[in-house]
Amino acid sequence: MQFIWAFLLLLPNLTASAAPNGAELYAQNCAACHGSDGRGGVGVPLALPSFLNSVDDGYLDTTIRLGRPGRVMPAFAMLNAAERRAIVAHLRSWQDKDSPRLLLTDYRPGSGDVVRGKKLFGQHCSSCHGERGEGGHGTGVTFSRPRDMPIIAPALNNPGFLAAASDQMIKATLINGREGTPMVSFLQQGLREQDIDDIIAFVRSFALTQGWQPGSQDEPWLEMESSYTLEETVEAVKRAALGKNFRIIREQWLEDGFFAEEEQHREANIIYFCNFTFINQALTMDPRVGLFMPCRITVVEHEGQVKMMSINPKYMSGLFNNAELDEPCEEMYQVYLGIMEEASL
Repeated sequence: MQFIWAFLLLLPNLTASAAPNGAELYAQNCAACHGSDGRGGVGVPLALPSFLNSVDDGYLDTTIRLGRPGRVMPAFAMLNAAERRAIVAHLRSWQDKDSPRLLLTDYRPGSGDVVRGKKLFGQHCSSCHGERGEGGHGTGVTFSRPRDMPIIAPALNNPGFLAAASDQMIKATLINGREGTPMVSFLQQGLREQDIDDIIAFVRSFALTQGWQPGSQDEPWLEMESSYTLEETVEAVKRAALGKNFRIIREQWLEDGFFAEEEQHREANIIYFCNFTFINQALTMDPRVGLFMPCRITVVEHEGQVKMMSINPKYMSGLFNNAELDEPCEEMYQVYLGIMEEASL
């Protein structure tokens, strides 16, 4: 009996000391976007040989830890260092052991000319990576696979990228290109090594500018009081939505489907409305927008006070970590406020 108790007391320590399983952690945290075999999906393909051969473990570890603010890749701050290392080791298991590593170590910080690098960047890089290094259009989320290209040109001005990528890694990529992607060798394009150093210096200058910041994080919802009855407010919301070129889809009591009609409390009514052109544009940027479509405003009566409530689209933009959504979410935020303000006049 004493042996059993001793074993049970040791069991937590034995469990705690067990090495993290990289394959399991990858399946739990990464596979949904990057594919179970690393060949890509919503996220970029990680098993691409030219990718694994040109990045070091520090780049992979920092990318997992910090993510890419505004580019769909979230930060996995909940994973500890040992768990991140286990995931990196799992990624390395896909690497062709006979393929030469392409990292260079001879870049000297300060050897590049930022002004000249800006000009070269505009000539050779901006067509894919954007004039300000903002990356290719979109953030990697599309309606279906396969994608036209295995990767979208990354945002070089992204704070997550700048923190993860060493100068040597950037130089290796520019010199060798990345087979299987649109990224070609700049040496083969006629640039000199000094030209590449100048481009790296310009890319590093992006760190001096503030990166993308998520939208409003104050509240996940919007609300406004109405001086009218619940029924009058519902009709006013519908008129205001129609006046802003939205189509009323339906309205329903909150408890519809949950209770028999005679048992329902008629204290909350949901109005669904839609502008199909706007929704299609937003879905093209990020299909996850469908989670809070069609648009809806709920009219609630509680203790004699009537309120209108909706989600806060700007909050959702920050939650999705997609800078592409900022403008349409700001537009939708103004639409919700406009409808509720007009309905409360």
